[in-house]
Amino acid sequence: MTESTLQGRTRIPVAQPVFAGNEARYVADCVESGWVSSNGPYIAKFEQAFASWCGVRHALTCANGTAALHLLLMAHGVGPGDQVLVPSLTYIATANAVRYCGAEPVLVDSEPRTWNIDPAALEACIGPRTKGIIVVHLYGHSADMDPIMAIAREHGLFVVEDAAEAHGASYKGRKVGTLGDSASFSFFGNKVMTTGEGGMVVTNDSALADRVRLLKGQGMDPHRRYWFPVVGYNYRMTNIQAALGLAQLERIDALLQARRDVAAGYQRGLAGLADRLELHNESSWAHHIYWMFNVLLRDGDAHDRDALMAKLDSDGIETRPVFYPMHCMPPYQDDSGRYPVADRVGSRGLSLPTHAALTEADVAYICERLAHHLATRP
Repeated sequence: MTESTLQGRTRIPVAQPVFAGNEARYVADCVESGWVSSNGPYIAKFEQAFASWCGVRHALTCANGTAALHLLLMAHGVGPGDQVLVPSLTYIATANAVRYCGAEPVLVDSEPRTWNIDPAALEACIGPRTKGIIVVHLYGHSADMDPIMAIAREHGLFVVEDAAEAHGASYKGRKVGTLGDSASFSFFGNKVMTTGEGGMVVTNDSALADRVRLLKGQGMDPHRRYWFPVVGYNYRMTNIQAALGLAQLERIDALLQARRDVAAGYQRGLAGLADRLELHNESSWAHHIYWMFNVLLRDGDAHDRDALMAKLDSDGIETRPVFYPMHCMPPYQDDSGRYPVADRVGSRGLSLPTHAALTEADVAYICERLAHHLATRP
């Protein structure tokens, strides 16, 4: 866990995987059996277990969360000339996956409470070339799906849920990944559960699942070995990664509860700073899994946020800025001023350490140092 020690205190990383179950045993089984590549029994075991846990008919492993998004967009028929609506406030992979298909991502602003794509802004962004919508459940809080799905159905659009950060989150009692037409998950090392790298596609649509399965394995015909009817991709997960994933999934409830406990600690410890900080809390209709616990400066700009992060770093506390909005990035630059919420969150938000290895003392120390720096801020 330690990166370095500062004045006798272990440095607190912003994210850290926890391997406290069958991870080593399952990986050793892969090595001993020789099944280490993209064939092997743990692939099917992990897919079946994840589908059951999510509550969907099909779960398909793949190389990473970005590959999962690309596969789904291809399976939904996205290509050159098409447009796909995506939130501006998200990790860049969401927009990149649209570009991989030769299509155009159309950016949409966020709503101010959950920071997710704003249903009220969606309809004005729909045009004759719009093919679908990617909804991101940002930082583990679900988007407001009912109005989004109503708009999509009215206009004949597909909805992909980017649930890379939202394993186990729910909307009105329904798990994310089951709310749209299909969904993608990421198992990168900083996620709630990890396979190192890795991703998953989930859907109830059997034809869509078959298309994803074909595309992720170089396009090889499942009934005719080494026959390739389409151009596919090498987007497969390894058996070793699936073994890790299966072990992590066996402990998912404990991993999720640990994050809820960390969030509760932050809410208690930062309660007296409401005049300085806005917390990314959960809506009444959501179950937030707090992939990252985020706070937002009520005033100031990116310079003030970055200065605060530097002071926390000197205390041995790693933090991260909230994602820069896509419209600020050179590939997707848009100076139209249509993204006031994304601009506000992107310039004032920071992610505090959030993972299952944090102790109550860690959280208390982070809150104390954050309060100290805000009190001495001009």
